Amino acid sequence: MKHPPLQLTTAPDLVEQIYARLLDAISEGTLAPGERLTQDDLAQRFAVSRQPVLQALRLLKKDGFVEDAPGRGVQVTQLDVNWIAQVYQVRGSLDALAVRLAAERGAKIDPEVMRQGREVHQTRDVQAMIQADLAFHRAIYQASGNPLIAQSIDLHWHHLKRVMGAVLQSSHQRQNVWDEHEAIAKAIAAGDADLAVKLVKEHAHEASVQLTARLSEQIQHRITGARA
Repeated sequence: MKHPPLQLTTAPDLVEQIYARLLDAISEGTLAPGERLTQDDLAQRFAVSRQPVLQALRLLKKDGFVEDAPGRGVQVTQLDVNWIAQVYQVRGSLDALAVRLAAERGAKIDPEVMRQGREVHQTRDVQAMIQADLAFHRAIYQASGNPLIAQSIDLHWHHLKRVMGAVLQSSHQRQNVWDEHEAIAKAIAAGDADLAVKLVKEHAHEASVQLTARLSEQIQHRITGARA
């Protein structure tokens, strides 16, 4: 039986590109929480038709990065403290699995990742600090030997980058974060899976507590200011 030819279009590629660009802008804070997004404006900015923009916005809404705006249209999703705390719970569990697998394999974290992370930490460049932190955790996921871990956690990191960017603009990453990273890396290299799991869970918990507390303060400050 002869099958009809499959029709290919460039639309899916356009949708993916628009989705990726908007996701980066939201994650990095270029598009702020609550900022309204319109199909017409985005279509004009990307020099495309409204259809791929609509599809990209639907994907972003499904993934929790945009939400319905008052009236009509969509806006960048507001940062929610409880949601971020839940994301950190998931990250902590996946990180724990990653370090256990990495330690059992006798893997080693690239020392260049550690060196660059400590250097960036001294620059106070918020986006560079976030990228360095992400690079360390991605190195752990790679060292685990299980590619499903990185795939499972990738979307969550975009949510975490949002809150890290929002908080670190006004209060920098805690000073001992790279000491914690180094201790985790050493436990992995030593093959001490239990210690590596303990350290990475404490690391994720401390990050969650501090960042959500600061985010709560910022949200409360905005509410108070709006009422004044």
